Amino acid sequence: MELIKDREFGGERPLFESHDLRLEHVIIRAGESAIKECSNIEAVNCRFEGNYPFWHVHGFLIDRCYFDVGGRSALWYSDHLKMTDTVIDAPKMFREMSEIEIENVTMNDADEVFWRCNGIRVRNLVLHGGTYPFMFSRDIRVDGLESDSKYVFQYVRNVEIHNARITTKDAFWEVDNVTIYDSELNGEYLGWHSRNLRLVNCHITGEQPLCYARDLVLENCTFGPDCDRAFEYSTLRADIRGAITNIKNPMSGSIVADEIGSVTIDRNIKAPADCEIRLRDGRACVYDKPDER
Repeated sequence: MELIKDREFGGERPLFESHDLRLEHVIIRAGESAIKECSNIEAVNCRFEGNYPFWHVHGFLIDRCYFDVGGRSALWYSDHLKMTDTVIDAPKMFREMSEIEIENVTMNDADEVFWRCNGIRVRNLVLHGGTYPFMFSRDIRVDGLESDSKYVFQYVRNVEIHNARITTKDAFWEVDNVTIYDSELNGEYLGWHSRNLRLVNCHITGEQPLCYARDLVLENCTFGPDCDRAFEYSTLRADIRGAITNIKNPMSGSIVADEIGSVTIDRNIKAPADCEIRLRDGRACVYDKPDER
């Protein structure tokens, strides 16, 4: 493997079509497509300031590197990437990629990152700012995520998430086959129009969670007091620990909780309208509008 160390490059495609190359303490200055149409590349302790440095790259390692704001859209149309201990200040990273391994990475402008990617493995990722991370991606496994980005994980499928703290709005919309373990999900309108969404040992806050969901499962989950109008038009099986403020018009399935503030079943409920709702100790639930049941 050829070694390039302690050098700077700029301009258009300075390392175009390189193969079997290791970069150490290299700075990519302003320019475009520095490392394009390449394979078997290692970048260690490097700094990227120019646009689009890694496009159409096959098999590469990025370790202890930094992507400046100018290094936007840095990783597209590539595969078999391992990225470790890296800080990214540029938006629109990771597009149309496959087989991505991420560990100990911080992204300070997570706008439109991880779009249309598949085969993503994440361990300890921080996402700040931006919108729509992970949209249209699939086959994702996450262990350790902290995110305050908006609209995360929309239109994804085949996802498993552990130990996440997500503060957002409209998260997990239109998802298919997603399981979330031991996580905190904060924000309005969680999981609308989802299919096969399963939450295990999770804490949920925010208004109108989990509506229009199909085959929703909750196991040993807790809810904040602001979670009202939950489960509207959803089919589900839910085991809720503690209290939930309000349940509204679930379609079918079963809900059991330690405490339920109120249940709204009105004339707008959709068939089959046969969801079983009960308190764990057998007490009767309080209905908002029993005359319209």
